[in-house]
Amino acid sequence: MFKVVITDYVSPPVEPEETIFSGLAKVECLQARSVGELEGRVEDADAIIIFHEVSLTAGIIDRLEKCQVIVRGGVGYDAVDYRRAAERAIPVCNVPDYGVDEVADHAIGMLIACNRRFLLVERGLKQSLEPWDCRAVEPVPRLAGATLGIVGLGRIGQATAQRAKAMRMRVIAHDPYLRPGIEKVLGVEMVDLRELLETSDAVSLHVPLTDETRQMIDADALGRMKPSAILVNTARGAVVDTAALAAALRVGKIAGAGVDVLPAEPARADEPLIQLWRDADESNVNLILTPHTAFYSVEGLLEMRTKAAEEIVRALRGGKLINCVNAQWLPEAVRERVLVGTPPTV
Repeated sequence: MFKVVITDYVSPPVEPEETIFSGLAKVECLQARSVGELEGRVEDADAIIIFHEVSLTAGIIDRLEKCQVIVRGGVGYDAVDYRRAAERAIPVCNVPDYGVDEVADHAIGMLIACNRRFLLVERGLKQSLEPWDCRAVEPVPRLAGATLGIVGLGRIGQATAQRAKAMRMRVIAHDPYLRPGIEKVLGVEMVDLRELLETSDAVSLHVPLTDETRQMIDADALGRMKPSAILVNTARGAVVDTAALAAALRVGKIAGAGVDVLPAEPARADEPLIQLWRDADESNVNLILTPHTAFYSVEGLLEMRTKAAEEIVRALRGGKLINCVNAQWLPEAVRERVLVGTPPTV
């Protein structure tokens, strides 16, 4: 029987995994919160499922003795050294289609909450109950007719665009990798990043974390945004320079921010946005933080775990992998097997 290790996030009982692996593999949950907690516990795994609280570094991947596949339970796979895995002939897969609605809903929810100043006014009124009228929130610009700039027009970006258009917002987008014609179907105008930042009333980020996107929203980018604009990040924490964002919010360079992801998670006390969020003297800052929950719903989590487990089954049985993200770097024989589906050599 194969051994499947779930590195983090999931705790026993492990449904639906045990049902899907029935008779094929046994499951071990490590519930790790750091890379160090993986040492000595993953080396003999036949397959690994990783969520978002730990990383699989080159050092750990080099110690894997017989791993046939690594599956990231989620969309982003920057926590896995997928190129090193390819050098070790280990396919890396993700689950790119499980939480599209949830993340898009969360992004739009944060946009509305920042625009309508829900939490800002709620915090301010608790003690004094004054002013109990629109002065507590003004100014609130109308969202209908406002421009939403979406950076990254993949599945989630497209779902966010559809929701914004239903609210009668104008939607523009930046995505140099978008297949031509999709923007026509969505009714979205494609622009360069500079124009998007300078003209948008709100900016929503939906890009993977790569060398190209790391800290793409830095002090310069924030300086290009309107002082009345809102930034929403449900993508990856390191896409934003959070120190620059905290500084911009403190001095009113932008009007608000909704942030679901931080560069280091779980959140640390020295994270600039956490410090700003906790600062009683900055209670007038329009900042909403959520603890990496945009992806979550009961149904979404079940879908993610089910699809991750099913990809593991395909790998262990020598089937075609649906979402292999490092196929181009795999050895030719392994690439042919995972893309076509032939039983592995054991």
